[in-house]
Amino acid sequence: MKTLAIEPLTKDAFAAFGDVIELDGARQIPINLGTTIRYHDLAKVDVSDENGRTLVNLFRGQPRTLPFEVKMLERHPLGSQAFVPLNDKPYLVVVAPVGELDPARIRAFVTSGWQGVNYAKGVWHHPLIALGEVSDFIVVDRGGDGLNLNEQDLDEPLWLTEDALSAVAV
Repeated sequence: MKTLAIEPLTKDAFAAFGDVIELDGARQIPINLGTTIRYHDLAKVDVSDENGRTLVNLFRGQPRTLPFEVKMLERHPLGSQAFVPLNDKPYLVVVAPVGELDPARIRAFVTSGWQGVNYAKGVWHHPLIALGEVSDFIVVDRGGDGLNLNEQDLDEPLWLTEDALSAVAV
């Protein structure tokens, strides 16, 4: 069984794949007569290719149990896709760089709970991997003309294990 190391999700480690959506380091702007703080410009939403439009969705992810077999990845070649959790439960993120899918370059991250991710256009990623309980996410992605989903099976599956997750201090 080929296992995949799991890393903590940080802006630096994830930069090649898109944005980490979190409040740490975000520009803060007081609005609404000072009763609200706007955390400004947290992700680069990119959906304009082929007359795309922005979609705002709610995804309800069923929890996955470890060990979990990663058998495929998908990508959206015409737009970014952002996941913003509505609870404080860690979830797993599996990604590979833009271009031809190279299994040797697949990486796995665990969020600290409230962190969201914005997959850049064309980044390979696994569908939502919620942990522990049913989890809701606001998802911002692209609607419109053109084929915006490619899926590719891996020749050899990779495994996400409890041991790999336990090795990460979240």
